Amino acid sequence: MNDDHGTSARPIPQLERRRLRVRGVVQGVGFRPFVYRLAQELGLSGWVRNDGGGVELEAQGSPGNLSALIARLHGEAPPLARIDRLESTLCETDPADHGFTITASQGGGVTTAIAHDSTVCPDCLEELFNPADRRWRYPFINCTHCGPRYTITRGLPYDRVSTSMAPFALCPECADEYGDPADRRFHAEPNACPVCGPRLSLLEAYGVTVATRDPVADTLLRLLCGEIVAVKGLGGFHLMCDARNPEAVARLRERKSRDDKPFAIMVANLASARHWARLSEADEALLGSPERPVVLCDKRDSVEAELCGVAPELGWIGLMLPYTPLHYLLFHDHAGRPVGTAWLDTLQDLVLVCTSANPGGEPLVTGNREATRRLMGIADAYLIHDREIVVRCDDSVVRSLPTVRAGDSPTQFIRRSRGYTPRALKLADKGEPVLAFGGLLKNTVCLTRGDEAFLSQHVGDLASASACQALDEVADHLQRILALEPVAVAHDLHPDYPSTRAAEAMAERLGIPAFPVQHHHAHVAAVQAEHGHRGAVIGLALDGVGLGTDGKAWGGELLQVDGAHFKRLAHLAALMQPGADKAAREPWRMASAVLHRLGRGREIATRFNTEPAAWRMAELLAAGTRCPPTTSLGRWFDAAAGLLGVCLRMGYEGEAAMRLETLAARSGACLPMHGGWRIDSEGTLDLLPLLARLADERDVARGAALFHATLAAALEAWVLRAVDHSGIRAVVLSGGCFLNRQLSRDLARRLAARGLDVLEARQVPPNDGSLALGQAHVARHILSEGGC
Repeated sequence: MNDDHGTSARPIPQLERRRLRVRGVVQGVGFRPFVYRLAQELGLSGWVRNDGGGVELEAQGSPGNLSALIARLHGEAPPLARIDRLESTLCETDPADHGFTITASQGGGVTTAIAHDSTVCPDCLEELFNPADRRWRYPFINCTHCGPRYTITRGLPYDRVSTSMAPFALCPECADEYGDPADRRFHAEPNACPVCGPRLSLLEAYGVTVATRDPVADTLLRLLCGEIVAVKGLGGFHLMCDARNPEAVARLRERKSRDDKPFAIMVANLASARHWARLSEADEALLGSPERPVVLCDKRDSVEAELCGVAPELGWIGLMLPYTPLHYLLFHDHAGRPVGTAWLDTLQDLVLVCTSANPGGEPLVTGNREATRRLMGIADAYLIHDREIVVRCDDSVVRSLPTVRAGDSPTQFIRRSRGYTPRALKLADKGEPVLAFGGLLKNTVCLTRGDEAFLSQHVGDLASASACQALDEVADHLQRILALEPVAVAHDLHPDYPSTRAAEAMAERLGIPAFPVQHHHAHVAAVQAEHGHRGAVIGLALDGVGLGTDGKAWGGELLQVDGAHFKRLAHLAALMQPGADKAAREPWRMASAVLHRLGRGREIATRFNTEPAAWRMAELLAAGTRCPPTTSLGRWFDAAAGLLGVCLRMGYEGEAAMRLETLAARSGACLPMHGGWRIDSEGTLDLLPLLARLADERDVARGAALFHATLAAALEAWVLRAVDHSGIRAVVLSGGCFLNRQLSRDLARRLAARGLDVLEARQVPPNDGSLALGQAHVARHILSEGGC
């Protein structure tokens, strides 16, 4: 039909309506207002809402604009969001629908995930340091792009009523922000201001509130005067002191019974971090990341000169940048309260020791009353607030590590916790939900859902009743937050671990099977799980100790692993552990065991004459009295450190190996010792020739370098022998010994140069912090094979 001017009528635009389901980390990260703004820009009508599965929306408009919406959802998502899956289906159009709205959340089965806690974003920092802003120096400033998430959340959907912000009613101004889709605080659940939000208080050592107009300024003054202050953070309290004050550092060590274990330090910015450490690009990216982990960096000489006692006898230091507004305010006060954020680009003098507030190896302190009770005698004061910490979550600890495999992350986790929990790890296949309880040390819990694994925050060593209670709480919270009940549980093979008893108790309560998984099998399986590797692998599992299927202590294992099954191909030559468990804390005992094997037992008493038990050690070794054997590589490290005189007694776990690594790095490149090892017809790897050389080495640093170089070459030969016999060319490197950066780097390079596919722990720690993931992986395979 023609109009009066003889031109054709324009066609009515075609309408299409789509229902979109977005799964992943899409709640509490500004995703709904992001969708709302996109819909406005593209002229789409419809609605968007949260539910148990993530975010659901219906959008109506031209097909081209709907396609643009889907593309931009992927390409322009908010910084804290992660889209795992986007499902799109056509639905019936609604000609009467002319606007786009954000509707109320719905419940239902939970298949989404909560975002992790994140550092203060640049926009909030600008407001924090702007005297004209109503949130100037407000220690709980946040928006949808930053702030607490996991540690304040009780359940999903992620709404304010489900968080510890529920008691704080929004004032009119904050309510306007919260309800305005164009505002970056739209449905920012922790949104608050000085009028309506949480508040700080400063308490004396005995718990009485200090009358002060500014708790932050008073806290800084106390720190600079040498006091130790317990400061409430996101997932728990920190103990802080002035790192430049050696008396304060020593006093903190004494009160916390920490010996020489290194402390982490918090500095204001990257410019300050560079003063204390030689930072790689990867180090700087980790330090400045939204997750704000503690990063182990190569320390400069300035640390020993100016931060006496912070990280003694080690080649690296743990650095972290501020991640809560409260942390930033301490540095802002010290800088003279400058306006704006330019000061964060310049070197700042303040350096704070920042260590977890958990006395005696107990769980991290989270509550205000709990802090004054459990930290009595340690803290001189407490900087607290009235927002509850729902989930205990310690700082993550990472280091950068070169990769040999395309696509691998340059990050190695030592502890995976705040900032990374509860991010899902993608698994190769879907499976039934399994809850795994980990091991004894560095405990974590893992719950699987479909093709995802949720590894909990660091629980720690299960050496106390309160730690065991924390394990139960974490297991319960994971199930609650994911609205899942497992069909099976998994645990370590050791029957006496508290984690084993907890798993068996839950299995009995729920009427489900409990699967024991051998320790080193779990180590290898964890790496397979994170890489989504299907099929058999050669697994090198090297650590301190794990119960073997023969009832003996394993720790230097060459395994063939395929899903639910494993075969022990070979192991390190066994060493006696004189004094049993004492040998794991006193390297001179392991050195004595080596001297005994070398036929040099008569040297023990004179070489270790400072040790009261040395005079009769040769006799005990000859008789085999309380000298159980172990194949642990960790104990070979201890023996090397003892023979070189690097460390005779350890003040903390892994100290001997860490000092050896530091000395080896300082010594530089070293060729392996010719004939430094033997592999017998059964495949047993014996490092005795190398240790015999170290027993007579006068240059300690050269000896440490020789030990590392020869060990890497010996392990390479050992793995290649297994590869030749089996035909399997995928190799997994796992276990706590691979926290040794020198060993990890050199061995991975050697094996990759042989054309092998080398799988290393990257998304999870190589140590016992990943056992739960490996146990869950094995249990899922057992279930898929019809096991019970």
